[in-house]
Amino acid sequence: MIVSMTGFGKGETQFQHKKITIELRTLNSKNIDLNFRTPHCYRELEPQLRNQINKQLTRGKIDVSIFVDNSGNENSSVLNKEVVQNYLQQLKEIHSGDTTELLKIAVRLPDTLKTEKEALSEAEKETLLALFSSTLGKVNQHRQDEGKALAVDFDKRLTNLAQLLEDAIEIDPERKAKVTEKLNTALEQLAIEVDQNRLEQELIYYLEKYDITEEKVRLANHIAYFKEIMAQDQANGKKLGFIAQEMGREINTIGSKANHAGLQKIVVQMKDELEKIKEQLLNVL
Repeated sequence: MIVSMTGFGKGETQFQHKKITIELRTLNSKNIDLNFRTPHCYRELEPQLRNQINKQLTRGKIDVSIFVDNSGNENSSVLNKEVVQNYLQQLKEIHSGDTTELLKIAVRLPDTLKTEKEALSEAEKETLLALFSSTLGKVNQHRQDEGKALAVDFDKRLTNLAQLLEDAIEIDPERKAKVTEKLNTALEQLAIEVDQNRLEQELIYYLEKYDITEEKVRLANHIAYFKEIMAQDQANGKKLGFIAQEMGREINTIGSKANHAGLQKIVVQMKDELEKIKEQLLNVL
């Protein structure tokens, strides 16, 4: 089963006077790479959130963003009365002005407001964790949908590769005949007597050197194996990458042995199809 590393999920819920929004974005990466952007009040839940991610998302660059919109009238900032009174007393010692005017100056000075940290209730924790779990589910669904689209593209590329391989097999006898003819012509132009037995041995050597039978068989096997791994239930992006590398080696060897314009053209087309497969494999889980 092909699963993409690219995914997105968004979840929203209302808890009392708070609107909580969670966004998860995933991109391709060799390993799991987590980046959290959360309000301070939810920092204590980060280990649990990381644990959920590690259970469900094995690879990828993962950005987690949690936003809280407080729509209530509650204010966590309160006046620090002791500090204000101390400022006011010092100002009166400096200048015996109107108390109201001195108070206006005092409240503008540092530390006159203090923020009381709101305790996170168990109900809010459960709400957030449940929302995070459902958002993770959306990300996984997005990844699977993207994976299906990638699988369709891979099938197309593999079909093209298989057809090009058939074209190479069809053109191979003509290529061998031309190679043999080319060698015979070269020998005739030497205008010297040659040992026929030695000549036959040399011809067999050169024809074996240019033979691509093994490469054609191995490439066909790699294409079939790629399809087999794609059909498995578990994600196997790394294994598919290794198979693609082996396919590339066989195609390159065919190209180095070609010595034929028609076969070289087929090899270039094969490389083009394989390169498109490799590009897409970077996003496969």
